[in-house]
Amino acid sequence: MFCASQIPTTPCIVYDAEHIRRSAGLLAPLRARGLKLCYSIKALPLVPILELLAPRVDGFSLSSAFEARLAATVTGGDRHLTSPGLKPQDMDDIGRHCSHVSFNSLGQFRRMHALLPPTVRSGIRVNPEWSWVSDRRFDPCRPYSKLGVTVSALVRAWEGEPDLRHRIDGLHFHTVFAATSFAPLRPTLERLLEGLRPLRPAIRWINLGGGYLFDRPEDLAPLAEVTELLIQGHGIQPVFEPGKALVGRAGYLVSSVIDRIEHWDRPVLVLDSGVHHHPEVFEYQRRPNPGWDEPSAGVSAWLAGSSCLAGDLFGEYRFERLPEIGERIVFADVGAYSLVKASRFNGHNLPEVALWDRGRLQPVKSFGFGEFRGQWTADSD
Repeated sequence: MFCASQIPTTPCIVYDAEHIRRSAGLLAPLRARGLKLCYSIKALPLVPILELLAPRVDGFSLSSAFEARLAATVTGGDRHLTSPGLKPQDMDDIGRHCSHVSFNSLGQFRRMHALLPPTVRSGIRVNPEWSWVSDRRFDPCRPYSKLGVTVSALVRAWEGEPDLRHRIDGLHFHTVFAATSFAPLRPTLERLLEGLRPLRPAIRWINLGGGYLFDRPEDLAPLAEVTELLIQGHGIQPVFEPGKALVGRAGYLVSSVIDRIEHWDRPVLVLDSGVHHHPEVFEYQRRPNPGWDEPSAGVSAWLAGSSCLAGDLFGEYRFERLPEIGERIVFADVGAYSLVKASRFNGHNLPEVALWDRGRLQPVKSFGFGEFRGQWTADSD
């Protein structure tokens, strides 16, 4: 692993290429048994990462026309798209660059399925109305969910709308959030297969969604069982679309201490990064994982971001000794949903981006005032 002192400029997000290869490699045996693996690029759409993953996956999972166009520059594999935000003006690009589109609602299907060419395979996102997520903010099956069609509504439409029967040959469901166990997968699938009996003869593929995290081959045993159930038992192609599971633990946010404030019983260390570079800290009220082993004793300090937001805090951490100004602080497990959500709040620049690969640090991307000005300049200027 890289040493923080090797990073020439901070803040910087560093991605460990070998970790990404290893995570994708865990799914290779299931791919050999017939599972289609599509990386969900909403977690991190960085093109060098997409190119790294392209030979290790069967395609990409997408949420927008822009993501579809980006994926098309990297690989010719499968491209599965679902989104509650489809608009008619996007359908030309989506039809040109996607292999599969799962419509999020019956209304969305009725308005837009005819805008897709017949070469694109159409599906429906299903809401099994079975919650596995305790926090409703992140529960796709919460009451009044916008995500997917209920089983009863889909069956009624299937029986009464010829267009649906003639165009739909697949299903998509996604019911979990940051699940560390695949336990919900099989019972949810069996519930759907039973409830959707009238559709089953027409279904050729099922996208199992993502939201599952895994670190070891044994974690994937339930997914292997579902793969065999669908292929051998029903002749249905299973698709799995992990995002954070492949890149989340591969990312590190490297910051420098730029100030020490010592008015209270614990010092506050101000960093040259902030929650605007790792928004899930503020969104989910999470304490980011430290990239060092916190001692049981030692000294405590609050780590704060450099913006003027009072709540720009990473949390309280322990050190063997208090870091000095200029020393590096590393947060781990920031590979997913950090860079893609990062902002230039307060005019602070976005982090540098680098790839750590085979013992070498490779600069990937940097930002400057030109991008900042362009973001806030009128089109006519």
